[in-house]
Amino acid sequence: MNQHIIAQIHEMIARLQQLQQQDGSWRLCFETGPMTDCYMILLIRSLQLPDHEPLIRKLAERIVSTQQANGAWKLFHDQQEGDLEATVEAYYALVYSGYYTADDARLQKAKQFILARGGLAQVKTMLTQVFLAVTGQSPWPDKLKVPIEFMLAPSWFIFNIYDLSGHARVHLVPVMILANASYSIRNEATPDLSELYAGEKLPFSGHPSWIAAIHRLLEAAPFLHAPLHEAALEKAEKFMLDRMEPDGTLLTYSTATILMIFALHSLGYKNRSPVLNKAIHSLSTLLCTNEHKAHLQVSTSTVWDTAMISNALQQAGLSYQHPVIQKAAEYLLPRQQTRYGDWALRCPGTPPGGWGFSNINTLYPDVDDTTAALRAIKPYTFQSPQYKQAWETGLRWVLAMQNDDGGWSAFERESTERMAHFFAFDHAEDIILDRSTVDLTARTLLLLGNEAGQSVTRLPVQKAAQWIIRQQEQDGSWFGRWGICYIHGSSAAVTGLIAVGIPVHHPALERSVRWMLSIQNADGGWGESCYSDIQRKYVPLKHSTPSQTAWALDMLIDTHDRPNEAIDRGVRCLIELLHTSDWRSAYPTGSGLPGSVYVNYHSENWIWPLSTLSKYRRKYSS
Repeated sequence: MNQHIIAQIHEMIARLQQLQQQDGSWRLCFETGPMTDCYMILLIRSLQLPDHEPLIRKLAERIVSTQQANGAWKLFHDQQEGDLEATVEAYYALVYSGYYTADDARLQKAKQFILARGGLAQVKTMLTQVFLAVTGQSPWPDKLKVPIEFMLAPSWFIFNIYDLSGHARVHLVPVMILANASYSIRNEATPDLSELYAGEKLPFSGHPSWIAAIHRLLEAAPFLHAPLHEAALEKAEKFMLDRMEPDGTLLTYSTATILMIFALHSLGYKNRSPVLNKAIHSLSTLLCTNEHKAHLQVSTSTVWDTAMISNALQQAGLSYQHPVIQKAAEYLLPRQQTRYGDWALRCPGTPPGGWGFSNINTLYPDVDDTTAALRAIKPYTFQSPQYKQAWETGLRWVLAMQNDDGGWSAFERESTERMAHFFAFDHAEDIILDRSTVDLTARTLLLLGNEAGQSVTRLPVQKAAQWIIRQQEQDGSWFGRWGICYIHGSSAAVTGLIAVGIPVHHPALERSVRWMLSIQNADGGWGESCYSDIQRKYVPLKHSTPSQTAWALDMLIDTHDRPNEAIDRGVRCLIELLHTSDWRSAYPTGSGLPGSVYVNYHSENWIWPLSTLSKYRRKYSS
C-alpha cells in the first residue's frame, strides 16, 4: 500500500510542478454550467460588440457540447432529465449566437423539453428572469422592481442594501437600476422566444409583491419620487463604480460585471466609453479557453488554487525552501488586501489583511482564502519580517471576522436576517444571507489549532467549537455550504475540532465517524449528489468521486491510530479514481448557489487527494 501511495504522491508533485506558472501561481479552471457562457453571448449580441466572433463560436461550441440526448442541459451528471433554466439559457444563447437556428434538430429537442415543463413562465431563478427581461423576452417581474430609492435608506431602515451579502449586493444594485427603468435592449438579430411560453403568455409565475406595491406608490407621488429617484440612481451608479476592480470587473464576478454593463448602458454609457469598454474587456480575463471551446468563469480561483496547492505540496514533503513553494509564497504575499471593502462596515477598527479568491480581487477578501494563504506562508514568518507582519495582520483580520454565534461567514460578519424573506425567487436566503457555515468555521479552527497554536482553552476557539457541535445533524453528519455537502461538512468539522483539542472519542466525533463509514460505497470510495445541496439532506451519488473520497479519508485518518480495512479500501479507490478519466472526475463537488450554480474546481482532484495521501503516509508509514 505504501509503495502505491508514495508513487502517486511523487507523480502528483511532478505534475503540479509542471503546471505552476512563471509568477508562482496555479491557474486552473473554475468551471460551472453553461450559464455564464450564455450571458456572455447575450451581452455581445445585445450590445452588438464588434470583434467577438471567434469567442462567440467557442462559447457556443462549449454550450452545445454539454447538451443531453433528450435536448436538455444539466447542472450535474445525475440531475434527473435536465434543468429548465439552464436549458432556456442555452437555447436562447445558441440561437442568438447566429451559429444555430431554432430549426436545428438539437434545439427543437430543447424547445420540446422547455415546453413540457411549462415554458418560460415557469422559470424560477432570478438571473434567468433578469436576462430574459433585459433582452426584451418578457416584462420585468414585479418582484424584481426593488425601488431604487432604497439606495438612500438609512442603516436602521427595514430595507438596507448593506444587510445583504456582498455577492447579493453587487448583483442586486444593477438589477435595481435596470428593473426600475423597465430597461430592455433588442436589435434586428434578437431572437423571438414567444413560442417558448406554454399556454397563456404570462411573464413569470409568482405571488403579488410588496416590492412592486412600494414602487407604484412612489411613482404615484411625483413631487416625492423625482428628486429621490435621481439621487438614488446617482448613488447606485457610484456604488457600482466604487466596487469595480482595477481590471474593470465588478468585484471580480462575471455575472455581476455583465449586469453592471447593461445597467451602465441603460444610464447612457456608450460601448466605447472608457468605463464600459474597460468592463467589457475585463470579461476576457475570466475565460478558460482551448483550441475549440471557451468557458467564462464566474471568477478566477487563482489565489485559492495557489494557496491550497502550496499547502498540499508542503504536506507532501516539499520544504518551504523548495523553489516551487517559495514562488507560490512570493505570489501570495502581495495579494494580501490593503483596501477597506464593505466588510469594514460591520468590522470597524480592524485594518485590512485578508486575501480574496481571485487574482484580480483587491477589496473583497474572504475568510477561507485568508486561512489558506496564511497556512501557505506560515513557514516564512520565522525568517522574514515582511511575512511575519502579513501573518499577524491576516490572523488579526480573521479573528475579527468571527460572528457573535461563534462561527465564521465567508465574506463579511453576519448581518441581521430581516431581509431574509423579502424576496420570492428560489433559494433567496442562500443568496441574500452570508451566515456562519460549518465548513469555513472548521477550516478556521484548523488554522488556529495547527498553525497558530490555539486550542479550546481560548474563549473564541471554544465558542466556535461549541457552535460547530450544535450544528450536527441527528445522523452524525454536518452540512457543508461550499462543498457537496455532508461529506464535505463532516470531514471539515471533525478535522477542525481535532485540531483545537477536541478528543477523538468525543461523542459528536464518534457519531460522525460511524455515519461516514455507513455511506462508504462498494468500491471503497465516497460520493454525494448535488441533490444534497438542494434538498438539505444526504443524497448518495451511488458512485465515488476523487475529492469526496479524499474528504472522507481525511476525517477517518485523523480519527484512527492505525489504518483499517475501510481506510485502505478508500485509499485504493482514490488512487484508481486519479487514473480514471470520466464524468466522476469532473463531477461538481463545489457549491456556488443551491439549485443554480455548481462548481467543478479543476484544482480539487489535486489538492484534496494529495493532502489526504500525504497524511496517510505521514501517520502510518512508521
